[in-house]
Order: sequence, then structure tokens, then C-alpha cells
Amino acid sequence: CSVYLYDEEKQELVLTATQGLSELSVGQVRLKLGEGLTGVALKELRPIREGSGSRNPNYKFIPGIYEEKFEAFLAVPILRGLSRVGVLVLQDPVTDYFDENDTKALLAIAAQLASTIENAKLLMALHRIRTDLEAEKAPAVPAEELRFIKGKAGARGYAVGHPTVFSIGGEDFLQESEFTRDITGGLEDFQYALSRTEQQLEELQTKMEKRLADVASMIFSAHLLIVKDPKFSGAMIELIKLGSTARDAIVAVIKQYIELFAGSKNPRLREKVQDVKDLGHRLLRNLYRDEEDNADYAGHVIIAGELLPSDVLKLSAQNAEGIILVGGAETAHVTLLAKSLELPLVLTNEERVFQINPSRRILIDGDHGNIYVDPERAVIDQFRQMEEDQKEAEAVAANMAETNETADGKRVELLANINMLSELKVARQLRAEGIGLYRSEFPFIVRTSFPSEEEQYRVYRTLVEKMEGMEITFRTLDVGGDKALSYFPGKQENNPFLGLRAIRFSLRYRDVFEHQLRAVLRAGHDANLRIMFPLVSSIDDYLEARSVVEDCIAKLTEEGIPHITHPRIGVMIELPAVVEIADELAREVDFLSIGGNDLVQYILAVDRTNEQMSELYQSHHPAVLRALKKVADAARRHKKSLSFCGEMAADPRMLPFLLGIGIHRLSIEPRKIPGIHNAVRSYSLKDCRKLAKQLLAMSRLRDIEQALNDFHAIVRA
Repeated sequence: CSVYLYDEEKQELVLTATQGLSELSVGQVRLKLGEGLTGVALKELRPIREGSGSRNPNYKFIPGIYEEKFEAFLAVPILRGLSRVGVLVLQDPVTDYFDENDTKALLAIAAQLASTIENAKLLMALHRIRTDLEAEKAPAVPAEELRFIKGKAGARGYAVGHPTVFSIGGEDFLQESEFTRDITGGLEDFQYALSRTEQQLEELQTKMEKRLADVASMIFSAHLLIVKDPKFSGAMIELIKLGSTARDAIVAVIKQYIELFAGSKNPRLREKVQDVKDLGHRLLRNLYRDEEDNADYAGHVIIAGELLPSDVLKLSAQNAEGIILVGGAETAHVTLLAKSLELPLVLTNEERVFQINPSRRILIDGDHGNIYVDPERAVIDQFRQMEEDQKEAEAVAANMAETNETADGKRVELLANINMLSELKVARQLRAEGIGLYRSEFPFIVRTSFPSEEEQYRVYRTLVEKMEGMEITFRTLDVGGDKALSYFPGKQENNPFLGLRAIRFSLRYRDVFEHQLRAVLRAGHDANLRIMFPLVSSIDDYLEARSVVEDCIAKLTEEGIPHITHPRIGVMIELPAVVEIADELAREVDFLSIGGNDLVQYILAVDRTNEQMSELYQSHHPAVLRALKKVADAARRHKKSLSFCGEMAADPRMLPFLLGIGIHRLSIEPRKIPGIHNAVRSYSLKDCRKLAKQLLAMSRLRDIEQALNDFHAIVRA
């Protein structure tokens, strides 16, 4: 078994580790891209399996490594998304030793290795960095005048705790007073803290992979790699041997690493600053041997200027109470992830929150976007009571009527929008009739590299099995805009919302698209599965994407791999362009789904995340209402299934209009299902149709608002 790593600068493979070949060849054997069977595997990004490797014309004899006795050959490329990482090679003396199952197994192993190797390469790069910067410590500036801050709602729920700043600098590393306590611990105490820290991190990783198998793969790998690095712990041990206390040794080395990471030109290294700070906190807490403190963020509300999705996962794993995200527009992936993890989140532009003294307490209200500093006991009690009331309401909702019908008996389907597998339990409990939208980008967004086909397959297969035959609408990768991939070095775009995103990204990067489609098709071999393309702008887009699905089906059939052979394929209507061709598009597709949030934003040219423009984002605008009617009519004429996904579907005020124009499939957040279920039962379809006809005849927003008010006043009466 041998591992070759790819040197991008020299464009050559270097033998880095081996078991079976000459150990003297490690670091000495170098192959150009495409040189030898190993080089071909990486150049062509495909596995190579030979019963007798020496007979292949691409075989390259390398004297002195003693591989001539190994005839059977199997090599698979190690990839991090579209980037070449290296090659994993197996060899055996017995000819024809390896089969197709060995190839699949080695591909899975290579996928797991990619993340670890990437982190190792980053750590090796760090060891080459030298800096003379001295650590600076900026004192916390009390913001005594702050008592209440009005922000923007992010993720529901409330949280109470002490503020902890989550930043890329090292100035706040020792802001907590507990880290300034005197302690005379020596080498034995340090060894205990190091061992305990490693144990905690491994337990955290195991816990998160069980809880969030689809997105938590190796999220603590960087932590573990650093803490196990002998140069990291060795520097601390050396200082202790020279007379430093264990505490001072930890602080000195952690600050040095923070400066090294923060000063790096490599953005991947700069992202690791918070990992180093986490390690420092954990080592110090374990040094104090406070058994009740598991070295996490329990009792703390995190304040951050920016967060990666992986940061949100780590904060959840380490029991953070909630998050305040400061500055700039809402980042959709972070907000959606916080919602899925049930981690309260508030967004604000008030930068003085960074200066709140850590000894104070803050309460955040994720439902309304409010931040309270040193709240009165009565305020905290009020929020606790509201939480209890919410739990009681959900318990009642679990016993709601079996079917969703209007007052006059029209069937309405309520489906769930799902970001992560952990949300399936709530969706099933609240009687979701299927998955109307599975946002497949989350396993991509929270990782540090593109997930492999096998990794995706495992996630999608779990989804299929948990839904037990219920319908699943699988939206293909929707990245770009406010959902960037931190590891993908795409070109800077002036307007990413109108740039390379969604289906445009997938069609540009076919390898990524094909890997995802193959995983979906395989996972859904026995499922009630639909595939939906996001941000389609023409019939040509749809046909091109559909042809990629058909190609994947043909290849899977040829390979003899079980898969769904005739998935229903549709599009998400999000652009005014496809509203205009809705009739022609409906003839081609198997189903339609309206992405209401983006459609409103693009029709009105209003960024829905821009607070300054929020009053212009109006889903009841006559242009929006008429566009929805046009799509609904096209679907009805061609007898195609039509669903609606977006905030309007969960808005009881606009719900009667949707029902009135013939949209009777709604896909919403799982926890909003009970409220919409009750709202549906309070309307008659006859009245909804009458309201829709009335609104479509109006051209002024004020008149539409009055008509909606009058309608709901009558319903309430």
C-alpha cells in the first residue's frame, strides 16, 4: 500500500508513505502527471485496476523500490472536489487479485483521506511560516450604555449567557477572567490536560457524526491534527522544562500559533485561527481540572463578525447557547444551518456588541431579532414561559387531523423543506406528507472540500430510508450568491446573485454535477424520488441538465449498479424569464415548483436580505400575483404537478390567494406545518378563488392590502 501526494507547483506526484515498497524510496520517487499507471490515474481522475500491471503500456519501471514482485495493481485518485490531492495505490503478488468491490472500497477510503491530508498539508505549511510579531492583548471596552439592541431575526428561539467574541484575532484569547488564575502546574498537569483535550475532541467528533451524519464529517479534524502534532505539544513541554508553568507555556504557544495562522497569506490557514483558540481554551480548562466544565461554550452567547458553516456546527457541538452575527447582510447558509440545529441567531449592524464586558449577561430573541443586555429577571422568565407554551403547542399539533382540507373539503398537501437529516424527525412528527424541498447544498457548504459520490450516497440513502416511501423532491446543488463554498476558488463576481450559481454552476462543473446525480440516482433506486433543477432560465437549461441525468442513468446501467431508472425531473421557477415561457416549459417537464422568495426578489429587483430595502420586498405586489397566476395556469393546462416553496406559503395572510389560483401543494419549514394546517381548515376554496380574482384585477398595493384586510376580518368573525 502506497500514498502519493501531488505537488501542484511542480505538477508531480511524490511517494509519501508506503508499506511493502522500499522505505528508502519515500520522498525520492517522483512521477509527472500522467507518468506511469499512478500518474495516469491522477491525470485522468479515474481508478486503474490491472491484473498484471507490468503488461500495461503505461507501466513505468522504477529501479530500487522493489515493486517488480507485485503484479496486481489498483490505484484511485485522491481528490478534494476538483483539486488533485494524490493517489492511493494497492499492489499484490497474485495476478488478478483485485476486483470491482476492492475498487469501490478504495474509492471510499480515498474520499475519507482527502480531508485529513488537506489538513496535514496546511499544518506542514504552517511549520514553514516564520514571524517576529509579538502578541498584543486589547482590553475589553465596556459598553455600559447598551441595554437593548434591535436587530434582525435569524433563527428562532431565545438564549441567555455571557458574551464571547468569536474572531480571527488573538487579542481576546484570554478575555475570560478564569484564565488569569494563578496555577503552578507542571509537566504532569500539562500531560493530563493534553490527554483530556484529545479525548474530548474525539468524543465530540463521534457525537456529532451520530447526530448529524450528513454534515458533520471530520469537523474537528483540524483540532485533532494540531493537538496530536508533536511540534505543537513539544513546544509547550520544552517551555515547561525551561521553568515555565503549564499555564504560561500553553498561553505562549497558543498565541504564537494564532499569530502564525492569522498572518498567513493562505486563506485556509487563516480560517484555522478559531480552531487554535478553541484548543487553547480547552487545554486551560482541563489544566484547572474543573470536572463540571467540559471545556465548551455552555453558558455563552457567541458574538461574531463572520462564521463559516463548519463554525456553526462546532459551536452547536460545544453547546453554545446562541449566536449574534454582526455586520453585513444575512448569510443564508449560516442562518439556515442555525435553524436546522435549533441554535438561536440574531443579526445586527451594532458593532458595539463586540465591546460588551464578558462578565455581563445578554439575552437574544431569535424570533424577533432583539438583544437584551443585563435583562431583568422578569424578562428572562417571560421568555422561558413562551418556550414552554411553544412546546405545549407542538405537542397538541402532533394530534391534529390526519388530512389537510379547506372548510369545503379541498385537499391541500403540506410538505417539508429540509436542510439536514436531523430535521426529519420533527417533519414526521408534525405530519409532513413528504419532502417538498431537500436542499442538497448543505453537505457541500459545511465541508472543507467537495463531498465524494460515496459520501453523498450515504447521506441521500439515509434520507430515503427515513422517509419510508414518501415523496422526496431533491433540489440539485444550489450554491453561489449568498451560499459560497469556502474551499472553491471561484472568480470574484461583482453581483454573485446574478452570476455563476445553482444550475449554472452544475452545468459548468460537470464532474461535480455528475457525482451528485449518480449518488441521488443510486440512493433512490427504490424511492419515490423527484429531481429538481434550481434557477433554470430557459428550456435549453432544462434540457441540458436533463441530458446529464440521462447520461448518468446510462452509465449506471452499464456498470450494473442499482439506481432509479425513470425519476421525475422538474424545475424551480425563480426567474421572470421562465414565467414568460411557463407554458412551453410545462410541456417539457414532469413537474414545476415555484421558489417564491427568489421569484419575488428578481421580479421586484429587491435584495430580500437588505434591511434598507425591506419595505419594497412585497409578495403581494400585483406583478408577483400575476406571475404566480400565469405559472399556475400553465401547470393546470398541461396537467403537471405544481408546488410552492417560500415564505408566502407559510404566511396565513397570503395563503388564500395561493389556494385561490390553484396552488394546493405547499412546502414549508416543518415547525410551521401546524399553523398552516389550521389556517387551511379555516378557509373555503370558493372564498379563496373569489379573493384571488379580486386581487388580480387590482393594480395598486394599497387596494390589495385593504382587500386582504377585509377578507381576513370576515374569516376571523
